[in-house]
Amino acid sequence: MSTATSEPVLALQGVTSGYGPVTVLRDVSMEIAQGEIVAILGANGAGKSTLLKSAVGLVCPSAGVVAVSGRDVTGHAPEKIAGEGIVLVPEGRQLFDTMTVRENLLLGGYTRPRGEREESLERVYSLFPILKDRLEQRSSSLSGGQRQMVALGRALMARPTLLLLDEPSLGLAPIIIKETFETLARLREDGMTILVVEQNAAMTLRMADRAYVLQRGEVLMEGPAAELEQDPRVRSAYLGDVSEQPRRDPAAHVSGA
Repeated sequence: MSTATSEPVLALQGVTSGYGPVTVLRDVSMEIAQGEIVAILGANGAGKSTLLKSAVGLVCPSAGVVAVSGRDVTGHAPEKIAGEGIVLVPEGRQLFDTMTVRENLLLGGYTRPRGEREESLERVYSLFPILKDRLEQRSSSLSGGQRQMVALGRALMARPTLLLLDEPSLGLAPIIIKETFETLARLREDGMTILVVEQNAAMTLRMADRAYVLQRGEVLMEGPAAELEQDPRVRSAYLGDVSEQPRRDPAAHVSGA
């Protein structure tokens, strides 16, 4: 359950951003409260990854405000935003393949005191015991699921306030996807706040507290995940199910366009 505080952990207010002359996001506003899991849904090209990159400073908005716990961080360098506790697990994991598992993990905690790094390593091992047996292996030798464990563990080494995940199930076998979502649920139980972009809409909506649907760079819908899961527009576009219509109109409870 959400344990919202007066200031959202992350807020985007009228954010417009893109790449050079190409605008991808248009006037996007959203909030993530402490303790929530918030999902971002949308077709390929809807602007989901650009939204995450705008939040962590990898893309600088041309308009609007990105705020972390009420502090304006718009245009700040990625490392400064990471220092505020906003940490991204990128699409494709992006590990350093010539480095060992341990070296990749320690990179995530390089700004933390030595004692904290060791504590964080033990936390990662408790979540992913297999990594303790792979510490001296190069990351290039790992399976896709193990690489995802390292990428998530590396992010957790930074002790994030908000964990952003871009397609965490991409390229993984179904049983590993299930384990990944179980890990995210465990992190939420421990108080972690999570913003996740994910093509597996069904599993994501069942896990999330709230969700936003992007279309062509704009927020098309937003609301409680359970209500969006029953919305016929979401079921048709993302869940592949138009046969079962909800008895009540969730549009009365969900903002839509």
